[in-house]
Amino acid sequence: MPTQRIVSAGGPGSGKTTLLRALELGGHTIVADSARSIIQARKDRLLGPRPAPLEFAHAILSRDIRQYGERASRSGLVFFERGIVDALGMLRDVGALSEHELDTFLSTYPYHRHVFLSPPWQAIYAKDAERDQTFAEAERVYGRASAWYRHCGYEVIEVPKVSVAQRCTYVLQVLGAPA
Repeated sequence: MPTQRIVSAGGPGSGKTTLLRALELGGHTIVADSARSIIQARKDRLLGPRPAPLEFAHAILSRDIRQYGERASRSGLVFFERGIVDALGMLRDVGALSEHELDTFLSTYPYHRHVFLSPPWQAIYAKDAERDQTFAEAERVYGRASAWYRHCGYEVIEVPKVSVAQRCTYVLQVLGAPA
């Protein structure tokens, strides 16, 4: 089976990491969120959690491109917690991405046409060391991500608010993979 890169996106605190960890336990390859890793590294160096928006977007994009390439030799399903498309959205938000550049990135780094978007979920939302956004901000991020992925030609599939096992089964069923 060829590599299929699948994106799990959505606002902070919506269960993306939990879903991907469960899929990993089921034998699937996962790729962690670049933004979270960058924030952790900055805090370890006693810096503020996020650099300026343009610098942050470029740092995420660079890491996402590297991780995309590193997974090229894997066969089967590879699940990404967010992806290059999210970083491109950040660049667009700060006016640093033309439509031509967007088209080039989208054709160079394609993902599976289905993008799994985890909706804001108040019952599981919690702040942590890297997640400092409010629930209202998480809702705004979800709305922007949904619109952005659609703009980029992806089919957005909303992940239901059910148990982790049920979410895994749902995602795999949508993909036509054994659960």
